[in-house]
Amino acid sequence: MNTTSSERILVLDFGSQYAQLIARRVREQNVYCEIVRHDITPEQIKDHNPSGLILSGGPSSVYEEGSPKCDPGIFDMGLPVLGICYGMQLMCDHLGGKVDSTHVREYGRATCTHSAGDDPFMKGFPETAEVWMSHGDQVQTVSADFVALAKTSTCPVAAIKHKTLPAYGLQFHPEVTHSPEGWMLLKNFLYEICKCSGAWKLANFAQEMIDHVKAQVGDAQVICGLSGGVDSSVVAALLSKAIGSQLSCILVDNGLLRKGEREMVEEQFTDHFKTDLRVVDGRAQFLQQLKGIDDPQEKRRRIGHTFIECFKSESEGIENAKFLAQGTLYPDVIESGAAKDGPAATIKLHHNVGGLPEELGFELIEPLRDLFKDEVRALGVELGLPEHLVWRHPFPGPGLAVRCLGEVVEEKLAVLREADAIVIEEIEKAGLYRKTSQLFAVLLPVQSVGVMGDARTYENALVIRCVNTDDFMTADWSRLPYDVLATMSTRIINEVSGVNRVCYDISSKPPATIEWE
Repeated sequence: MNTTSSERILVLDFGSQYAQLIARRVREQNVYCEIVRHDITPEQIKDHNPSGLILSGGPSSVYEEGSPKCDPGIFDMGLPVLGICYGMQLMCDHLGGKVDSTHVREYGRATCTHSAGDDPFMKGFPETAEVWMSHGDQVQTVSADFVALAKTSTCPVAAIKHKTLPAYGLQFHPEVTHSPEGWMLLKNFLYEICKCSGAWKLANFAQEMIDHVKAQVGDAQVICGLSGGVDSSVVAALLSKAIGSQLSCILVDNGLLRKGEREMVEEQFTDHFKTDLRVVDGRAQFLQQLKGIDDPQEKRRRIGHTFIECFKSESEGIENAKFLAQGTLYPDVIESGAAKDGPAATIKLHHNVGGLPEELGFELIEPLRDLFKDEVRALGVELGLPEHLVWRHPFPGPGLAVRCLGEVVEEKLAVLREADAIVIEEIEKAGLYRKTSQLFAVLLPVQSVGVMGDARTYENALVIRCVNTDDFMTADWSRLPYDVLATMSTRIINEVSGVNRVCYDISSKPPATIEWE
Protein backbone atom coordinates (compact mmCIF):
# COMPACT_ATOMS: atom_id res chain seq x y z
CA MET A 1 0.00 0.00 0.00
CA ASN A 2 1.46 3.28 -1.08
CA THR A 3 -0.99 5.63 0.59
CA THR A 4 -1.20 6.70 4.21
CA SER A 5 -4.79 7.94 3.87
CA SER A 6 -6.82 6.93 6.91
CA GLU A 7 -10.00 6.67 4.81
CA ARG A 8 -10.47 3.92 2.31
CA ILE A 9 -13.17 1.81 0.76
CA LEU A 10 -12.68 -1.84 -0.14
CA VAL A 11 -14.39 -3.29 -3.23
CA LEU A 12 -14.91 -7.04 -2.88
CA ASP A 13 -14.64 -8.39 -6.42
CA PHE A 14 -17.07 -11.13 -7.41
CA GLY A 15 -15.94 -11.18 -11.04
CA SER A 16 -17.65 -8.01 -12.21
CA GLN A 17 -16.50 -6.39 -15.43
CA TYR A 18 -17.10 -3.11 -13.61
CA ALA A 19 -15.06 -3.70 -10.43
CA GLN A 20 -12.26 -1.38 -11.55
CA LEU A 21 -14.79 1.22 -12.60
CA ILE A 22 -16.36 1.18 -9.13
CA ALA A 23 -12.95 1.85 -7.58
CA ARG A 24 -12.29 4.69 -10.01
CA ARG A 25 -15.67 6.29 -9.29
CA VAL A 26 -14.95 6.19 -5.55
CA ARG A 27 -11.54 7.79 -6.03
CA GLU A 28 -13.13 10.51 -8.13
CA GLN A 29 -14.95 11.47 -4.92
CA ASN A 30 -11.53 11.94 -3.23
CA VAL A 31 -11.80 8.76 -1.19
CA TYR A 32 -9.08 6.13 -1.58
CA CYS A 33 -10.36 2.77 -2.80
CA GLU A 34 -8.81 -0.60 -3.55
CA ILE A 35 -10.04 -3.93 -4.90
CA VAL A 36 -9.69 -7.11 -2.86
CA ARG A 37 -10.74 -10.69 -3.42
CA HIS A 38 -14.33 -11.64 -2.64
CA ASP A 39 -13.61 -14.03 0.23
CA ILE A 40 -11.42 -11.70 2.29
CA THR A 41 -11.85 -12.44 6.00
CA PRO A 42 -13.09 -9.95 8.63
CA GLU A 43 -9.62 -10.08 10.21
CA GLN A 44 -7.97 -9.13 6.92
CA ILE A 45 -10.51 -6.36 6.45
CA LYS A 46 -9.59 -4.95 9.87
CA ASP A 47 -5.96 -4.75 8.74
CA HIS A 48 -7.05 -2.33 6.00
CA ASN A 49 -9.12 -0.28 8.46
CA PRO A 50 -11.71 0.70 5.82
CA SER A 51 -14.55 3.17 6.20
CA GLY A 52 -16.89 0.92 4.22
CA LEU A 53 -17.25 -2.04 1.87
CA ILE A 54 -18.72 -2.34 -1.62
CA LEU A 55 -19.73 -5.77 -2.93
CA SER A 56 -19.32 -5.74 -6.72
CA GLY A 57 -21.56 -7.31 -9.29
CA GLY A 58 -20.70 -10.55 -11.03
CA PRO A 59 -21.89 -13.02 -13.68
CA SER A 60 -22.91 -15.81 -11.27
CA SER A 61 -26.17 -16.71 -9.59
CA VAL A 62 -26.08 -16.75 -5.79
CA TYR A 63 -27.61 -20.25 -5.81
CA GLU A 64 -25.27 -21.58 -8.48
CA GLU A 65 -22.87 -24.28 -7.31
CA GLY A 66 -19.39 -22.84 -6.86
CA SER A 67 -20.54 -19.23 -7.12
CA PRO A 68 -18.31 -16.79 -5.22
CA LYS A 69 -19.42 -16.00 -1.67
CA CYS A 70 -18.24 -13.52 0.93
CA ASP A 71 -17.59 -14.27 4.60
CA PRO A 72 -20.94 -13.70 6.38
CA GLY A 73 -18.97 -12.21 9.27
CA ILE A 74 -18.43 -8.99 7.30
CA PHE A 75 -22.04 -8.01 8.02
CA ASP A 76 -21.36 -8.18 11.77
CA MET A 77 -18.42 -5.76 11.71
CA GLY A 78 -20.53 -2.62 11.93
CA LEU A 79 -19.06 -1.34 8.67
CA PRO A 80 -21.31 0.24 6.04
CA VAL A 81 -21.87 -2.16 3.13
CA LEU A 82 -23.16 -1.39 -0.36
CA GLY A 83 -24.11 -4.35 -2.54
CA ILE A 84 -24.33 -3.76 -6.29
CA CYS A 85 -26.29 -6.20 -8.49
CA TYR A 86 -24.85 -9.64 -7.55
CA GLY A 87 -23.49 -8.00 -4.40
CA MET A 88 -26.99 -6.93 -3.40
CA GLN A 89 -28.37 -10.39 -4.09
CA LEU A 90 -25.63 -11.96 -2.00
CA MET A 91 -26.27 -9.53 0.86
CA CYS A 92 -30.00 -10.26 0.82
CA ASP A 93 -29.34 -13.99 0.70
CA HIS A 94 -27.24 -13.65 3.87
CA LEU A 95 -29.54 -11.23 5.68
CA GLY A 96 -32.97 -12.47 4.69
CA GLY A 97 -34.47 -12.26 1.24
CA LYS A 98 -35.37 -14.35 -1.77
CA VAL A 99 -33.28 -14.22 -4.92
CA ASP A 100 -34.61 -15.89 -8.05
CA SER A 101 -34.35 -15.93 -11.82
CA THR A 102 -36.74 -13.54 -13.48
CA HIS A 103 -39.08 -14.19 -16.37
CA VAL A 104 -38.05 -10.83 -17.84
CA ARG A 105 -34.30 -10.35 -17.70
CA GLU A 106 -33.08 -6.78 -17.65
CA TYR A 107 -30.00 -5.92 -19.69
CA GLY A 108 -29.68 -2.27 -20.61
CA ARG A 109 -31.40 0.98 -19.76
CA ALA A 110 -34.37 1.08 -17.42
CA THR A 111 -36.37 3.77 -15.64
CA CYS A 112 -36.00 3.77 -11.87
CA THR A 113 -38.51 5.49 -9.57
CA HIS A 114 -38.43 6.17 -5.84
CA SER A 115 -40.14 8.23 -3.15
CA ALA A 116 -37.47 8.03 -0.45
CA GLY A 117 -36.18 11.57 -0.73
CA ASP A 118 -35.54 11.93 2.99
CA ASP A 119 -33.29 8.88 3.14
CA PRO A 120 -29.58 9.87 3.32
CA PHE A 121 -28.65 7.23 0.73
CA MET A 122 -31.11 8.62 -1.85
CA LYS A 123 -30.33 12.30 -1.15
CA GLY A 124 -30.50 14.34 -4.36
CA PHE A 125 -31.25 11.31 -6.54
CA PRO A 126 -34.10 12.13 -8.97
CA GLU A 127 -37.47 10.53 -8.26
CA THR A 128 -37.37 9.24 -11.84
CA ALA A 129 -33.97 8.39 -13.30
CA GLU A 130 -32.43 6.34 -16.09
CA VAL A 131 -30.29 3.46 -14.81
CA TRP A 132 -28.32 0.56 -16.29
CA MET A 133 -29.51 -2.96 -15.51
CA SER A 134 -27.48 -6.11 -16.12
CA HIS A 135 -28.92 -9.15 -14.39
CA GLY A 136 -30.81 -12.40 -14.87
CA ASP A 137 -31.52 -12.95 -11.19
CA GLN A 138 -33.02 -10.34 -8.90
CA VAL A 139 -34.25 -10.00 -5.34
CA GLN A 140 -37.91 -11.03 -5.41
CA THR A 141 -38.80 -10.34 -1.78
CA VAL A 142 -37.03 -9.03 1.31
CA SER A 143 -37.61 -9.74 4.97
CA ALA A 144 -39.13 -7.26 7.41
CA ASP A 145 -35.58 -6.18 8.25
CA PHE A 146 -35.29 -4.38 4.88
CA VAL A 147 -36.95 -1.36 3.32
CA ALA A 148 -37.40 -1.13 -0.45
CA LEU A 149 -36.23 2.28 -1.70
CA ALA A 150 -36.71 2.10 -5.47
CA LYS A 151 -38.16 0.02 -8.30
CA THR A 152 -38.34 -0.34 -12.07
CA SER A 153 -41.20 -1.66 -14.19
CA THR A 154 -39.88 -5.22 -13.97
CA CYS A 155 -37.82 -5.05 -10.77
CA PRO A 156 -39.88 -4.27 -7.64
CA VAL A 157 -36.79 -4.12 -5.42
CA ALA A 158 -34.22 -2.00 -7.29
CA ALA A 159 -32.74 -0.37 -4.16
CA ILE A 160 -32.92 -1.38 -0.51
CA LYS A 161 -31.63 -0.58 2.96
CA HIS A 162 -31.48 -2.62 6.14
CA LYS A 163 -33.46 -1.23 9.08
CA THR A 164 -30.79 -1.79 11.72
CA LEU A 165 -27.52 -2.44 9.86
CA PRO A 166 -25.68 0.11 7.68
CA ALA A 167 -26.34 -2.12 4.67
CA TYR A 168 -27.63 -0.89 1.32
CA GLY A 169 -28.19 -2.51 -2.05
CA LEU A 170 -28.70 -1.54 -5.70
CA GLN A 171 -29.94 -3.89 -8.40
CA PHE A 172 -28.58 -1.51 -11.07
CA HIS A 173 -25.05 -0.25 -11.73
CA PRO A 174 -24.51 3.30 -10.40
CA GLU A 175 -20.86 3.33 -11.54
CA VAL A 176 -21.46 3.25 -15.32
CA THR A 177 -22.07 6.30 -17.50
CA HIS A 178 -25.39 4.75 -18.59
CA SER A 179 -26.66 5.56 -15.07
CA PRO A 180 -26.14 9.34 -15.39
CA GLU A 181 -27.16 10.14 -11.80
CA GLY A 182 -25.59 7.04 -10.28
CA TRP A 183 -22.63 9.01 -8.95
CA MET A 184 -25.00 10.66 -6.45
CA LEU A 185 -25.74 7.32 -4.79
CA LEU A 186 -22.04 6.48 -4.57
CA LYS A 187 -21.34 9.93 -3.14
CA ASN A 188 -24.13 9.53 -0.60
CA PHE A 189 -22.79 6.14 0.45
CA LEU A 190 -19.31 7.60 0.95
CA TYR A 191 -20.23 10.84 2.69
CA GLU A 192 -23.64 10.26 4.29
CA ILE A 193 -23.29 6.59 5.28
CA CYS A 194 -19.52 5.99 5.62
CA LYS A 195 -18.91 9.58 6.88
CA CYS A 196 -15.83 10.03 4.68
CA SER A 197 -14.26 13.50 4.50
CA GLY A 198 -12.73 13.24 1.01
CA ALA A 199 -9.18 13.90 2.14
CA TRP A 200 -7.44 11.76 -0.49
CA LYS A 201 -5.70 13.91 -3.11
CA LEU A 202 -3.17 13.06 -5.81
CA ALA A 203 -0.94 15.90 -4.62
CA ASN A 204 -0.71 14.18 -1.25
CA PHE A 205 -0.02 10.87 -2.96
CA ALA A 206 2.86 12.40 -4.94
CA GLN A 207 4.54 13.67 -1.80
CA GLU A 208 4.01 10.36 -0.02
CA MET A 209 5.67 8.52 -2.91
CA ILE A 210 8.56 10.98 -3.06
CA ASP A 211 9.22 10.44 0.66
CA HIS A 212 8.83 6.66 0.27
CA VAL A 213 11.28 6.48 -2.66
CA LYS A 214 13.87 8.55 -0.83
CA ALA A 215 13.71 6.18 2.15
CA GLN A 216 13.76 3.05 -0.03
CA VAL A 217 16.64 4.08 -2.29
CA GLY A 218 19.07 5.66 0.17
CA ASP A 219 22.21 6.60 -1.77
CA ALA A 220 21.80 4.01 -4.54
CA GLN A 221 21.21 4.70 -8.23
CA VAL A 222 17.84 3.98 -9.90
CA ILE A 223 17.41 3.05 -13.56
CA CYS A 224 14.20 3.89 -15.39
CA GLY A 225 13.41 2.73 -18.91
CA LEU A 226 11.83 5.57 -20.90
CA SER A 227 9.63 4.90 -23.90
CA GLY A 228 8.02 8.28 -24.50
CA GLY A 229 4.73 6.90 -23.20
CA VAL A 230 2.71 8.36 -20.33
CA ASP A 231 3.46 5.77 -17.63
CA SER A 232 7.24 5.71 -17.92
CA SER A 233 7.35 9.49 -18.28
CA VAL A 234 5.36 10.03 -15.08
CA VAL A 235 7.55 7.52 -13.20
CA ALA A 236 10.68 9.33 -14.40
CA ALA A 237 9.27 12.74 -13.46
CA LEU A 238 8.32 11.55 -9.97
CA LEU A 239 11.71 9.91 -9.38
CA SER A 240 13.50 12.98 -10.70
CA LYS A 241 11.80 15.09 -8.04
CA ALA A 242 12.50 12.46 -5.38
CA ILE A 243 16.16 11.60 -5.97
CA GLY A 244 17.47 13.98 -8.63
CA SER A 245 20.90 12.92 -9.87
CA GLN A 246 20.46 9.40 -8.47
CA LEU A 247 18.13 8.67 -11.39
CA SER A 248 19.46 7.39 -14.73
CA CYS A 249 17.01 6.95 -17.60
CA ILE A 250 17.55 4.74 -20.62
CA LEU A 251 15.75 5.29 -23.92
CA VAL A 252 16.27 2.53 -26.46
CA ASP A 253 15.73 3.95 -29.94
CA ASN A 254 14.62 0.83 -31.75
CA GLY A 255 13.82 2.62 -34.99
CA LEU A 256 10.15 1.85 -34.36
CA LEU A 257 9.26 5.10 -32.59
CA ARG A 258 6.78 7.74 -33.75
CA LYS A 259 7.98 10.81 -35.61
CA GLY A 260 9.93 13.12 -33.31
CA GLU A 261 9.56 10.83 -30.30
CA ARG A 262 13.25 10.50 -29.49
CA GLU A 263 13.76 14.26 -29.74
CA MET A 264 10.73 14.93 -27.52
CA VAL A 265 11.99 12.60 -24.77
CA GLU A 266 15.47 14.10 -24.94
CA GLU A 267 14.09 17.63 -24.64
CA GLN A 268 11.83 16.83 -21.67
CA PHE A 269 14.20 14.75 -19.59
CA THR A 270 17.53 16.35 -20.45
CA ASP A 271 16.59 20.02 -20.72
CA HIS A 272 13.53 20.25 -18.44
CA PHE A 273 14.08 17.65 -15.70
CA LYS A 274 17.89 17.67 -16.03
CA THR A 275 17.92 13.89 -15.89
CA ASP A 276 20.85 11.62 -16.72
CA LEU A 277 19.31 10.34 -19.96
CA ARG A 278 21.17 7.71 -21.97
CA VAL A 279 19.95 7.06 -25.50
CA VAL A 280 20.83 3.74 -27.06
CA ASP A 281 20.80 3.81 -30.86
CA GLY A 282 19.64 0.29 -31.65
CA ARG A 283 17.94 1.03 -34.95
CA ALA A 284 20.20 -1.10 -37.12
CA GLN A 285 20.21 -3.94 -34.59
CA PHE A 286 16.40 -4.11 -34.39
CA LEU A 287 15.89 -3.92 -38.15
CA GLN A 288 18.42 -6.69 -38.67
CA GLN A 289 16.51 -8.90 -36.23
CA LEU A 290 13.23 -8.17 -38.04
CA LYS A 291 14.59 -8.86 -41.52
CA GLY A 292 12.41 -11.37 -43.36
CA ILE A 293 9.98 -11.76 -40.41
CA ASP A 294 6.26 -11.24 -40.99
CA ASP A 295 4.70 -13.30 -38.16
CA PRO A 296 3.32 -10.89 -35.51
CA GLN A 297 4.29 -12.97 -32.49
CA GLU A 298 7.79 -13.60 -33.80
CA LYS A 299 8.16 -9.86 -34.36
CA ARG A 300 7.22 -9.20 -30.74
CA ARG A 301 9.55 -11.91 -29.45
CA ARG A 302 12.54 -10.58 -31.38
CA ILE A 303 11.83 -6.98 -30.42
CA GLY A 304 11.55 -7.93 -26.74
CA HIS A 305 14.76 -9.97 -26.81
CA THR A 306 16.71 -7.23 -28.59
CA PHE A 307 15.36 -4.61 -26.20
CA ILE A 308 16.65 -6.57 -23.21
CA GLU A 309 20.07 -6.92 -24.83
CA CYS A 310 20.33 -3.16 -25.46
CA PHE A 311 18.98 -2.19 -22.04
CA LYS A 312 21.20 -4.65 -20.21
CA SER A 313 24.32 -3.50 -22.05
CA GLU A 314 23.68 0.17 -21.24
CA SER A 315 22.72 -0.46 -17.61
CA GLU A 316 26.00 -2.26 -16.90
CA GLY A 317 27.80 1.08 -17.27
CA ILE A 318 25.75 2.77 -14.52
CA GLU A 319 27.57 2.62 -11.19
CA ASN A 320 25.80 1.71 -7.94
CA ALA A 321 22.58 0.84 -9.78
CA LYS A 322 20.44 -1.25 -7.44
CA PHE A 323 16.87 -0.39 -8.41
CA LEU A 324 14.77 -0.59 -11.57
CA ALA A 325 11.70 1.64 -11.84
CA GLN A 326 8.63 0.40 -13.71
CA GLY A 327 5.33 1.95 -14.71
CA THR A 328 3.14 -0.86 -13.35
CA LEU A 329 -0.41 0.45 -12.86
CA TYR A 330 -3.20 -0.78 -10.57
CA PRO A 331 -5.05 -2.61 -13.39
CA ASP A 332 -1.80 -4.57 -14.00
CA VAL A 333 -1.75 -5.53 -10.33
CA ILE A 334 -5.41 -6.57 -10.35
CA GLU A 335 -5.21 -8.55 -13.60
CA SER A 336 -2.14 -10.37 -12.34
CA GLY A 337 -3.97 -11.92 -9.44
CA ALA A 338 -5.45 -9.48 -6.95
CA ALA A 339 -8.93 -10.86 -7.42
CA LYS A 340 -7.78 -14.46 -7.77
CA ASP A 341 -4.85 -15.02 -5.46
CA GLY A 342 -5.26 -12.35 -2.83
CA PRO A 343 -5.04 -8.58 -2.62
CA ALA A 344 -2.29 -7.42 -4.95
CA ALA A 345 -0.65 -10.82 -4.61
CA THR A 346 1.12 -10.89 -7.96
CA ILE A 347 2.69 -8.06 -9.91
CA LYS A 348 2.86 -8.22 -13.69
CA LEU A 349 6.17 -7.12 -15.15
CA HIS A 350 5.95 -4.22 -17.58
CA HIS A 351 6.22 -5.47 -21.14
CA ASN A 352 9.16 -3.22 -21.94
CA VAL A 353 11.43 -4.54 -19.19
CA GLY A 354 10.08 -8.01 -18.49
CA GLY A 355 12.79 -10.28 -17.11
CA LEU A 356 15.31 -7.49 -16.46
CA PRO A 357 14.91 -7.27 -12.67
CA GLU A 358 15.81 -10.95 -12.29
CA GLU A 359 18.61 -10.88 -14.87
CA LEU A 360 20.35 -7.82 -13.43
CA GLY A 361 19.57 -8.40 -9.76
CA PHE A 362 17.62 -5.15 -9.42
CA GLU A 363 15.05 -4.40 -6.75
CA LEU A 364 11.82 -3.08 -8.24
CA ILE A 365 10.33 0.36 -7.63
CA GLU A 366 6.73 0.69 -8.81
CA PRO A 367 5.47 4.08 -7.65
CA LEU A 368 2.29 3.99 -9.76
CA ARG A 369 1.07 0.53 -8.76
CA ASP A 370 -1.89 1.93 -6.80
CA LEU A 371 -3.13 4.24 -9.57
CA PHE A 372 -5.46 3.99 -12.53
CA LYS A 373 -4.53 5.44 -15.93
CA ASP A 374 -6.56 8.63 -15.53
CA GLU A 375 -4.95 9.20 -12.13
CA VAL A 376 -1.49 8.73 -13.63
CA ARG A 377 -2.27 11.44 -16.18
CA ALA A 378 -3.46 13.80 -13.43
CA LEU A 379 -0.32 13.04 -11.44
CA GLY A 380 1.82 13.84 -14.47
CA VAL A 381 0.27 17.30 -14.70
CA GLU A 382 0.79 17.70 -10.93
CA LEU A 383 4.49 16.90 -11.41
CA GLY A 384 4.93 19.47 -14.16
CA LEU A 385 4.88 17.32 -17.29
CA PRO A 386 3.42 19.14 -20.32
CA GLU A 387 -0.14 18.20 -21.18
CA HIS A 388 0.76 17.12 -24.73
CA LEU A 389 2.93 14.37 -23.23
CA VAL A 390 0.57 13.45 -20.37
CA TRP A 391 -2.42 13.03 -22.68
CA ARG A 392 -0.64 11.11 -25.44
CA HIS A 393 -2.58 8.18 -26.81
CA PRO A 394 -1.23 4.71 -25.90
CA PHE A 395 1.60 3.34 -28.00
CA PRO A 396 2.43 -0.40 -28.12
CA GLY A 397 5.72 -1.65 -26.71
CA PRO A 398 6.85 -3.10 -30.09
CA GLY A 399 6.15 0.31 -31.63
CA LEU A 400 5.39 0.76 -35.30
CA ALA A 401 6.34 -2.85 -36.00
CA VAL A 402 2.80 -3.96 -35.09
CA ARG A 403 1.29 -1.28 -37.30
CA CYS A 404 3.49 -2.12 -40.27
CA LEU A 405 1.96 -5.42 -41.39
CA GLY A 406 4.25 -7.94 -43.02
CA GLU A 407 8.02 -7.60 -43.05
CA VAL A 408 9.34 -4.48 -41.31
CA VAL A 409 11.82 -2.48 -43.38
CA GLU A 410 13.00 1.11 -43.07
CA GLU A 411 11.25 2.26 -46.27
CA LYS A 412 7.86 1.09 -45.01
CA LEU A 413 8.49 2.56 -41.55
CA ALA A 414 9.28 5.95 -43.09
CA VAL A 415 5.96 5.91 -44.96
CA LEU A 416 4.02 4.86 -41.86
CA ARG A 417 5.77 7.38 -39.60
CA GLU A 418 4.89 10.32 -41.89
CA ALA A 419 1.29 9.19 -42.39
CA ASP A 420 0.81 8.66 -38.65
CA ALA A 421 2.13 12.16 -37.93
CA ILE A 422 -0.39 13.66 -40.36
CA VAL A 423 -3.25 11.76 -38.75
CA ILE A 424 -2.28 13.04 -35.28
CA GLU A 425 -1.75 16.59 -36.54
CA GLU A 426 -5.18 16.75 -38.15
CA ILE A 427 -7.05 15.30 -35.16
CA GLU A 428 -5.36 17.90 -32.96
CA LYS A 429 -6.31 20.70 -35.37
CA ALA A 430 -9.93 19.50 -35.20
CA GLY A 431 -9.84 19.63 -31.39
CA LEU A 432 -10.68 15.92 -31.15
CA TYR A 433 -7.46 14.42 -29.76
CA ARG A 434 -8.58 14.51 -26.12
CA LYS A 435 -12.05 13.32 -27.16
CA THR A 436 -10.69 10.11 -28.67
CA SER A 437 -8.84 7.29 -26.90
CA GLN A 438 -6.43 5.97 -29.51
CA LEU A 439 -5.67 7.02 -33.06
CA PHE A 440 -3.04 5.74 -35.46
CA ALA A 441 -2.22 4.63 -38.99
CA VAL A 442 -1.63 1.07 -40.19
CA LEU A 443 0.34 0.26 -43.34
CA LEU A 444 -0.96 -2.81 -45.15
CA PRO A 445 1.13 -5.21 -47.25
CA VAL A 446 -1.38 -4.58 -50.03
CA GLN A 447 -0.98 -2.55 -53.19
CA SER A 448 -3.84 -1.19 -55.23
CA VAL A 449 -4.26 0.60 -58.54
CA GLY A 450 -4.60 4.36 -58.53
CA VAL A 451 -4.26 7.39 -60.79
CA MET A 452 -2.12 10.33 -59.72
CA GLY A 453 -1.87 13.11 -62.29
CA ASP A 454 -1.93 11.37 -65.65
CA ALA A 455 -0.05 8.33 -64.42
CA ARG A 456 -1.31 4.96 -63.30
CA THR A 457 0.05 3.94 -59.86
CA TYR A 458 0.30 0.70 -57.98
CA GLU A 459 1.09 1.62 -54.39
CA ASN A 460 0.33 0.90 -50.72
CA ALA A 461 -3.00 0.98 -48.94
CA LEU A 462 -3.10 2.61 -45.52
CA VAL A 463 -5.73 2.34 -42.78
CA ILE A 464 -6.69 4.95 -40.19
CA ARG A 465 -7.80 3.46 -36.87
CA CYS A 466 -9.53 5.56 -34.17
CA VAL A 467 -11.41 4.23 -31.13
CA ASN A 468 -13.14 5.44 -28.01
CA THR A 469 -13.00 3.42 -24.79
CA ASP A 470 -13.06 3.75 -21.01
CA ASP A 471 -10.88 0.79 -20.16
CA PHE A 472 -9.37 -0.57 -23.45
CA MET A 473 -10.97 -3.95 -22.68
CA THR A 474 -13.75 -3.04 -25.11
CA ALA A 475 -13.75 -0.21 -27.64
CA ASP A 476 -15.98 1.34 -30.26
CA TRP A 477 -14.76 2.93 -33.46
CA SER A 478 -14.84 6.73 -33.37
CA ARG A 479 -17.37 8.55 -35.52
CA LEU A 480 -14.92 11.13 -36.82
CA PRO A 481 -16.35 13.93 -38.99
CA TYR A 482 -16.14 13.22 -42.71
CA ASP A 483 -14.30 16.46 -43.41
CA VAL A 484 -11.57 15.52 -40.91
CA LEU A 485 -11.16 12.09 -42.51
CA ALA A 486 -11.13 13.67 -45.96
CA THR A 487 -8.34 16.06 -44.96
CA MET A 488 -6.30 13.21 -43.49
CA SER A 489 -6.71 11.14 -46.65
CA THR A 490 -5.90 14.00 -49.02
CA ARG A 491 -2.79 15.03 -47.11
CA ILE A 492 -1.48 11.47 -46.80
CA ILE A 493 -1.91 10.71 -50.50
CA ASN A 494 -0.44 14.07 -51.56
CA GLU A 495 2.42 14.28 -49.06
CA VAL A 496 3.47 10.68 -48.37
CA SER A 497 5.15 8.99 -51.28
CA GLY A 498 4.10 5.37 -51.60
CA VAL A 499 0.41 5.60 -50.56
CA ASN A 500 -2.44 5.94 -53.04
CA ARG A 501 -5.40 4.64 -51.00
CA VAL A 502 -6.60 5.46 -47.45
CA CYS A 503 -9.28 3.45 -45.62
CA TYR A 504 -11.04 3.94 -42.26
CA ASP A 505 -11.45 1.02 -39.84
CA ILE A 506 -15.03 0.79 -38.52
CA SER A 507 -14.55 -2.38 -36.45
CA SER A 508 -15.26 -2.43 -32.72
CA LYS A 509 -13.54 -4.50 -30.01
CA PRO A 510 -14.71 -7.22 -29.80
CA PRO A 511 -14.66 -8.85 -32.28
CA ALA A 512 -11.66 -6.92 -33.62
CA THR A 513 -8.72 -5.83 -31.49
CA ILE A 514 -7.61 -2.21 -31.25
CA GLU A 515 -4.18 -2.88 -32.77
CA TRP A 516 -3.97 -4.84 -36.02
CA GLU A 517 -1.23 -7.21 -34.89
